[in-house]
Amino acid sequence: MDTHAPQSPPPPFSPKIEDGFFLGVVLLVSVAFFLVIQPFLAAILWGVIAAILFAPVYRNILAAIPTHQNAAALITLFLILVIVIVPAFVLGAALLQEAAHFYGKIQSGEIDFARLFSQAMASLPEWTRPYLGRIGLSNFDAAQAMLTKGITSSFRMLAAQAFQIGQSAFSFFMALGVMLYLSYFLLRDGEKLSQRIAVAAPLRASQRQALIQQFVIVIRATIKGSIVVAIVQGLIGGIVFWALGIEGALLWAVLMGAFSLLPAVGTAIVWVPVAIFLFASGAIWKAIVLVACGVLIIGMVDNVLRPILVGRDTRIPDYVVLITTLGGIELFGFNGIVIGPVIAALFIATWNIFTRMRLAAGVAEG
Repeated sequence: MDTHAPQSPPPPFSPKIEDGFFLGVVLLVSVAFFLVIQPFLAAILWGVIAAILFAPVYRNILAAIPTHQNAAALITLFLILVIVIVPAFVLGAALLQEAAHFYGKIQSGEIDFARLFSQAMASLPEWTRPYLGRIGLSNFDAAQAMLTKGITSSFRMLAAQAFQIGQSAFSFFMALGVMLYLSYFLLRDGEKLSQRIAVAAPLRASQRQALIQQFVIVIRATIKGSIVVAIVQGLIGGIVFWALGIEGALLWAVLMGAFSLLPAVGTAIVWVPVAIFLFASGAIWKAIVLVACGVLIIGMVDNVLRPILVGRDTRIPDYVVLITTLGGIELFGFNGIVIGPVIAALFIATWNIFTRMRLAAGVAEG
Protein backbone atom coordinates (compact mmCIF):
# COMPACT_ATOMS: atom_id res chain seq x y z
CA MET A 1 0.00 0.00 0.00
CA ASP A 2 1.41 3.36 -1.03
CA THR A 3 1.37 5.54 2.08
CA HIS A 4 2.71 8.48 0.07
CA ALA A 5 -0.28 8.68 -2.22
CA PRO A 6 -1.58 12.25 -2.50
CA GLN A 7 -4.48 12.98 -0.18
CA SER A 8 -7.55 14.78 -1.38
CA PRO A 9 -7.84 18.37 -0.04
CA PRO A 10 -10.36 18.94 2.76
CA PRO A 11 -13.75 20.16 1.62
CA PRO A 12 -14.00 23.94 1.66
CA PHE A 13 -16.12 25.71 4.23
CA SER A 14 -19.62 26.51 3.13
CA PRO A 15 -19.92 30.15 2.07
CA LYS A 16 -22.99 30.43 4.27
CA ILE A 17 -20.95 29.46 7.35
CA GLU A 18 -18.18 31.90 6.47
CA ASP A 19 -20.63 34.70 5.81
CA GLY A 20 -22.48 34.00 9.05
CA PHE A 21 -19.26 33.98 11.05
CA PHE A 22 -18.13 37.26 9.49
CA LEU A 23 -21.52 38.79 10.19
CA GLY A 24 -21.07 37.79 13.83
CA VAL A 25 -17.65 39.44 13.86
CA VAL A 26 -19.16 42.61 12.36
CA LEU A 27 -21.86 42.70 15.05
CA LEU A 28 -19.36 41.99 17.85
CA VAL A 29 -16.97 44.71 16.70
CA SER A 30 -19.87 47.15 16.27
CA VAL A 31 -21.11 46.49 19.83
CA ALA A 32 -17.57 46.92 21.18
CA PHE A 33 -17.21 50.20 19.27
CA PHE A 34 -20.53 51.42 20.69
CA LEU A 35 -19.38 50.62 24.24
CA VAL A 36 -16.13 52.52 23.67
CA ILE A 37 -17.87 55.70 22.47
CA GLN A 38 -20.80 55.44 24.89
CA PRO A 39 -19.39 58.01 27.39
CA PHE A 40 -19.40 60.58 24.57
CA LEU A 41 -22.71 59.75 22.90
CA ALA A 42 -24.21 63.10 23.90
CA ALA A 43 -21.18 64.97 22.54
CA ILE A 44 -21.37 62.96 19.31
CA LEU A 45 -25.10 63.66 18.99
CA TRP A 46 -24.67 67.41 19.36
CA GLY A 47 -21.63 67.36 17.09
CA VAL A 48 -23.74 65.76 14.36
CA ILE A 49 -26.54 68.25 15.00
CA ALA A 50 -24.14 71.21 14.78
CA ALA A 51 -22.67 69.87 11.53
CA ILE A 52 -26.12 69.37 9.99
CA LEU A 53 -27.37 72.80 11.02
CA PHE A 54 -24.25 74.70 9.96
CA ALA A 55 -23.57 72.71 6.78
CA PRO A 56 -25.21 75.41 4.59
CA VAL A 57 -23.02 78.05 6.27
CA TYR A 58 -19.93 75.94 5.58
CA ARG A 59 -20.90 75.51 1.94
CA ASN A 60 -21.38 79.27 1.50
CA ILE A 61 -17.98 79.97 3.06
CA LEU A 62 -16.38 77.25 0.94
CA ALA A 63 -17.89 78.80 -2.19
CA ALA A 64 -16.01 82.00 -1.35
CA ILE A 65 -12.71 80.16 -0.70
CA PRO A 66 -13.11 76.93 -2.72
CA THR A 67 -9.55 75.67 -2.28
CA HIS A 68 -9.43 76.07 1.52
CA GLN A 69 -11.66 73.41 3.08
CA ASN A 70 -9.82 73.48 6.41
CA ALA A 71 -10.15 77.25 6.70
CA ALA A 72 -13.85 77.13 5.80
CA ALA A 73 -14.47 74.48 8.48
CA LEU A 74 -12.51 76.50 11.06
CA ILE A 75 -14.47 79.67 10.29
CA THR A 76 -17.74 77.75 10.62
CA LEU A 77 -16.56 76.28 13.93
CA PHE A 78 -15.74 79.79 15.16
CA LEU A 79 -19.27 80.89 14.24
CA ILE A 80 -20.68 77.95 16.22
CA LEU A 81 -18.68 79.12 19.23
CA VAL A 82 -19.80 82.74 18.89
CA ILE A 83 -23.46 82.08 18.04
CA VAL A 84 -24.20 79.04 20.23
CA ILE A 85 -21.58 78.08 22.81
CA VAL A 86 -20.63 81.48 24.27
CA PRO A 87 -24.26 82.74 24.61
CA ALA A 88 -25.20 79.43 26.28
CA PHE A 89 -22.43 79.91 28.86
CA VAL A 90 -23.45 83.52 29.48
CA LEU A 91 -27.11 82.54 29.89
CA GLY A 92 -26.21 79.69 32.23
CA ALA A 93 -24.09 81.95 34.42
CA ALA A 94 -26.81 84.60 34.53
CA LEU A 95 -29.44 81.98 35.34
CA LEU A 96 -27.42 80.58 38.24
CA GLN A 97 -26.87 84.09 39.58
CA GLU A 98 -30.58 84.90 39.29
CA ALA A 99 -31.52 81.63 40.99
CA ALA A 100 -29.10 82.27 43.85
CA HIS A 101 -30.44 85.82 44.27
CA PHE A 102 -34.04 84.61 44.20
CA TYR A 103 -33.29 81.83 46.68
CA GLY A 104 -31.56 84.31 48.99
CA LYS A 105 -34.67 86.47 49.06
CA ILE A 106 -36.77 83.44 49.97
CA GLN A 107 -34.38 82.45 52.75
CA SER A 108 -34.29 85.97 54.18
CA GLY A 109 -38.08 86.23 54.14
CA GLU A 110 -38.11 89.13 51.69
CA ILE A 111 -40.20 86.93 49.41
CA ASP A 112 -42.77 85.10 51.52
CA PHE A 113 -44.67 82.66 49.34
CA ALA A 114 -46.84 81.63 52.25
CA ARG A 115 -48.03 85.21 52.77
CA LEU A 116 -48.56 85.80 49.04
CA PHE A 117 -50.47 82.54 48.77
CA SER A 118 -52.65 83.46 51.74
CA GLN A 119 -53.41 86.90 50.25
CA ALA A 120 -54.36 85.34 46.92
CA MET A 121 -56.65 82.80 48.55
CA ALA A 122 -58.29 85.45 50.70
CA SER A 123 -59.07 87.61 47.67
CA LEU A 124 -60.85 84.81 45.80
CA PRO A 125 -64.69 84.92 45.72
CA GLU A 126 -66.71 82.75 48.05
CA TRP A 127 -68.05 80.46 45.32
CA THR A 128 -64.52 79.13 44.74
CA ARG A 129 -64.21 77.74 48.27
CA PRO A 130 -66.02 74.41 47.58
CA TYR A 131 -63.80 73.78 44.55
CA LEU A 132 -60.69 74.51 46.60
CA GLY A 133 -61.88 72.03 49.19
CA ARG A 134 -62.25 69.31 46.56
CA ILE A 135 -58.64 69.63 45.47
CA GLY A 136 -57.30 69.81 49.02
CA LEU A 137 -56.65 73.56 49.27
CA SER A 138 -59.19 74.36 51.96
CA ASN A 139 -56.51 73.89 54.63
CA PHE A 140 -54.55 77.06 53.90
CA ASP A 141 -51.81 76.38 56.45
CA ALA A 142 -50.97 73.01 54.92
CA ALA A 143 -51.09 74.44 51.40
CA GLN A 144 -48.80 77.30 52.39
CA ALA A 145 -46.29 74.96 54.00
CA MET A 146 -46.38 72.64 51.00
CA LEU A 147 -45.83 75.53 48.57
CA THR A 148 -42.94 77.01 50.56
CA LYS A 149 -41.32 73.62 51.00
CA GLY A 150 -41.68 72.83 47.28
CA ILE A 151 -40.12 76.12 46.18
CA THR A 152 -37.27 75.80 48.67
CA SER A 153 -36.59 72.19 47.66
CA SER A 154 -36.52 73.19 44.00
CA PHE A 155 -33.86 75.84 44.59
CA ARG A 156 -31.84 73.49 46.78
CA MET A 157 -31.91 70.92 44.00
CA LEU A 158 -30.82 73.59 41.50
CA ALA A 159 -27.93 74.57 43.75
CA ALA A 160 -26.92 70.91 44.11
CA GLN A 161 -26.98 70.47 40.34
CA ALA A 162 -24.80 73.55 39.93
CA PHE A 163 -22.33 72.12 42.45
CA GLN A 164 -22.24 68.80 40.58
CA ILE A 165 -21.60 70.62 37.30
CA GLY A 166 -18.67 72.41 38.97
CA GLN A 167 -17.28 69.11 40.21
CA SER A 168 -17.53 67.50 36.77
CA ALA A 169 -16.24 70.53 34.89
CA PHE A 170 -13.35 68.56 33.42
CA SER A 171 -15.69 65.93 31.94
CA PHE A 172 -17.99 68.65 30.62
CA PHE A 173 -15.21 70.54 28.85
CA MET A 174 -13.78 67.31 27.49
CA ALA A 175 -17.18 66.42 26.01
CA LEU A 176 -17.46 69.95 24.61
CA GLY A 177 -14.04 69.54 23.00
CA VAL A 178 -15.09 66.21 21.47
CA MET A 179 -18.25 67.84 20.09
CA LEU A 180 -16.37 70.73 18.47
CA TYR A 181 -13.60 68.46 17.17
CA LEU A 182 -16.13 66.10 15.61
CA SER A 183 -18.13 69.01 14.17
CA TYR A 184 -15.01 70.26 12.39
CA PHE A 185 -14.41 66.95 10.60
CA LEU A 186 -18.09 66.40 9.86
CA LEU A 187 -18.28 69.84 8.26
CA ARG A 188 -15.16 69.25 6.21
CA ASP A 189 -15.67 65.59 5.28
CA GLY A 190 -19.41 65.19 5.88
CA GLU A 191 -20.36 64.46 2.27
CA LYS A 192 -17.65 61.81 1.87
CA LEU A 193 -18.61 60.16 5.16
CA SER A 194 -22.30 60.13 4.28
CA GLN A 195 -21.51 58.52 0.93
CA ARG A 196 -19.40 55.81 2.60
CA ILE A 197 -22.14 55.12 5.14
CA ALA A 198 -24.73 55.00 2.37
CA VAL A 199 -22.65 52.45 0.44
CA ALA A 200 -22.05 50.30 3.53
CA ALA A 201 -25.67 50.31 4.72
CA PRO A 202 -27.44 47.08 3.62
CA LEU A 203 -30.43 48.92 2.15
CA ARG A 204 -31.80 49.60 -1.28
CA ALA A 205 -30.87 52.99 -2.71
CA SER A 206 -34.41 54.37 -2.43
CA GLN A 207 -34.78 53.21 1.19
CA ARG A 208 -31.37 54.55 2.14
CA GLN A 209 -32.04 57.94 0.58
CA ALA A 210 -35.46 58.24 2.22
CA LEU A 211 -34.12 57.45 5.70
CA ILE A 212 -31.14 59.80 5.41
CA GLN A 213 -33.34 62.58 4.08
CA GLN A 214 -35.87 62.09 6.88
CA PHE A 215 -33.09 62.07 9.50
CA VAL A 216 -31.68 65.39 8.26
CA ILE A 217 -35.16 66.94 7.97
CA VAL A 218 -36.19 66.03 11.50
CA ILE A 219 -32.89 67.26 12.99
CA ARG A 220 -33.34 70.62 11.31
CA ALA A 221 -37.05 70.71 12.17
CA THR A 222 -36.41 69.89 15.82
CA ILE A 223 -33.69 72.49 16.24
CA LYS A 224 -34.95 75.26 13.97
CA GLY A 225 -38.63 74.70 14.60
CA SER A 226 -38.43 73.96 18.34
CA ILE A 227 -35.25 75.37 19.88
CA VAL A 228 -35.40 78.67 17.97
CA VAL A 229 -39.11 79.07 18.75
CA ALA A 230 -38.38 78.22 22.40
CA ILE A 231 -35.68 80.90 22.55
CA VAL A 232 -37.97 83.51 21.01
CA GLN A 233 -40.92 82.65 23.24
CA GLY A 234 -38.77 82.58 26.35
CA LEU A 235 -37.19 85.92 25.42
CA ILE A 236 -40.55 87.60 24.82
CA GLY A 237 -42.00 86.09 27.99
CA GLY A 238 -39.02 87.23 30.05
CA ILE A 239 -39.29 90.78 28.68
CA VAL A 240 -43.03 90.86 29.51
CA PHE A 241 -42.43 89.59 33.04
CA TRP A 242 -39.61 92.12 33.54
CA ALA A 243 -41.77 94.99 32.22
CA LEU A 244 -44.57 94.01 34.61
CA GLY A 245 -42.15 93.99 37.55
CA ILE A 246 -42.56 90.26 38.26
CA GLU A 247 -39.70 88.88 40.36
CA GLY A 248 -37.30 86.41 38.72
CA ALA A 249 -38.02 87.31 35.10
CA LEU A 250 -34.98 85.36 33.82
CA LEU A 251 -36.06 82.21 35.63
CA TRP A 252 -39.59 82.51 34.23
CA ALA A 253 -38.15 83.11 30.75
CA VAL A 254 -36.07 79.94 30.89
CA LEU A 255 -39.04 77.95 32.17
CA MET A 256 -41.25 79.25 29.35
CA GLY A 257 -38.57 78.40 26.80
CA ALA A 258 -38.28 74.87 28.22
CA PHE A 259 -42.04 74.22 28.32
CA SER A 260 -42.53 75.63 24.82
CA LEU A 261 -40.76 72.49 23.56
CA LEU A 262 -43.84 70.49 24.57
CA PRO A 263 -46.79 70.77 22.16
CA ALA A 264 -50.25 71.25 23.72
CA VAL A 265 -48.57 72.45 26.92
CA GLY A 266 -46.29 75.26 25.89
CA THR A 267 -45.56 78.49 27.71
CA ALA A 268 -49.11 78.69 29.07
CA ILE A 269 -48.14 76.33 31.89
CA VAL A 270 -46.01 79.20 33.24
CA TRP A 271 -47.82 82.44 32.45
CA VAL A 272 -51.40 81.24 33.08
CA PRO A 273 -50.85 80.45 36.81
CA VAL A 274 -48.98 83.75 37.20
CA ALA A 275 -51.87 85.61 35.54
CA ILE A 276 -54.36 83.87 37.85
CA PHE A 277 -52.26 84.87 40.83
CA LEU A 278 -52.15 88.50 39.64
CA PHE A 279 -55.95 88.51 39.22
CA ALA A 280 -56.44 86.99 42.67
CA SER A 281 -54.03 89.42 44.35
CA GLY A 282 -55.73 92.47 42.87
CA ALA A 283 -53.19 93.36 40.16
CA ILE A 284 -55.92 93.37 37.51
CA TRP A 285 -54.18 95.45 34.85
CA LYS A 286 -50.96 93.45 35.12
CA ALA A 287 -52.96 90.25 34.76
CA ILE A 288 -54.80 91.59 31.71
CA VAL A 289 -51.54 92.68 30.06
CA LEU A 290 -49.94 89.29 30.80
CA VAL A 291 -52.90 87.37 29.36
CA ALA A 292 -52.99 89.59 26.26
CA CYS A 293 -49.26 89.16 25.66
CA GLY A 294 -49.45 85.44 26.37
CA VAL A 295 -52.26 84.83 23.90
CA LEU A 296 -51.55 87.40 21.19
CA ILE A 297 -47.73 87.49 21.18
CA ILE A 298 -46.13 84.53 22.98
CA GLY A 299 -48.76 82.05 21.81
CA MET A 300 -48.71 83.26 18.21
CA VAL A 301 -44.92 82.94 17.84
CA ASP A 302 -45.23 79.18 17.35
CA ASN A 303 -47.94 79.51 14.70
CA VAL A 304 -46.03 82.18 12.77
CA LEU A 305 -42.36 81.21 13.16
CA ARG A 306 -42.46 77.42 12.96
CA PRO A 307 -43.95 77.18 9.43
CA ILE A 308 -41.41 79.75 8.21
CA LEU A 309 -38.43 77.94 9.75
CA VAL A 310 -39.51 74.36 9.03
CA GLY A 311 -42.36 74.24 6.53
CA ARG A 312 -45.68 72.57 7.09
CA ASP A 313 -44.93 69.45 5.05
CA THR A 314 -42.07 68.30 7.29
CA ARG A 315 -43.87 68.53 10.62
CA ILE A 316 -44.54 65.45 12.73
CA PRO A 317 -48.01 65.41 14.34
CA ASP A 318 -48.01 67.38 17.58
CA TYR A 319 -49.28 64.47 19.67
CA VAL A 320 -46.40 62.29 18.41
CA VAL A 321 -43.88 65.05 19.21
CA LEU A 322 -45.33 65.47 22.71
CA ILE A 323 -45.24 61.76 23.58
CA THR A 324 -41.81 61.09 22.07
CA THR A 325 -40.27 64.22 23.59
CA LEU A 326 -41.48 63.29 27.07
CA GLY A 327 -40.38 59.69 26.56
CA GLY A 328 -37.02 60.81 25.20
CA ILE A 329 -36.42 63.08 28.20
CA GLU A 330 -37.35 60.22 30.54
CA LEU A 331 -34.88 57.84 28.87
CA PHE A 332 -32.05 60.11 27.73
CA GLY A 333 -32.34 63.27 29.83
CA PHE A 334 -31.97 66.61 28.06
CA ASN A 335 -30.71 64.88 24.89
CA GLY A 336 -34.12 63.21 24.60
CA ILE A 337 -35.51 66.52 23.32
CA VAL A 338 -33.83 65.64 20.03
CA ILE A 339 -33.55 61.85 20.24
CA GLY A 340 -37.27 61.28 20.88
CA PRO A 341 -38.59 63.14 17.80
CA VAL A 342 -35.77 61.71 15.64
CA ILE A 343 -36.76 58.15 16.56
CA ALA A 344 -40.41 59.03 15.90
CA ALA A 345 -39.56 60.46 12.47
CA LEU A 346 -37.47 57.43 11.52
CA PHE A 347 -40.27 55.15 12.75
CA ILE A 348 -42.81 56.95 10.55
CA ALA A 349 -40.43 57.01 7.56
CA THR A 350 -39.61 53.31 7.92
CA TRP A 351 -43.25 52.27 7.99
CA ASN A 352 -44.04 54.58 5.05
CA ILE A 353 -41.30 52.89 3.03
CA PHE A 354 -42.54 49.45 4.07
CA THR A 355 -46.11 50.38 3.10
CA ARG A 356 -44.98 51.59 -0.33
CA MET A 357 -43.04 48.36 -0.85
CA ARG A 358 -46.09 46.25 0.00
CA LEU A 359 -48.32 48.32 -2.29
CA ALA A 360 -45.79 48.03 -5.11
CA ALA A 361 -45.55 44.27 -4.59
CA GLY A 362 -49.35 43.99 -4.64
CA VAL A 363 -49.55 45.93 -7.90
CA ALA A 364 -46.82 43.74 -9.45
CA GLU A 365 -48.65 40.55 -8.43
CA GLY A 366 -51.94 41.90 -9.71
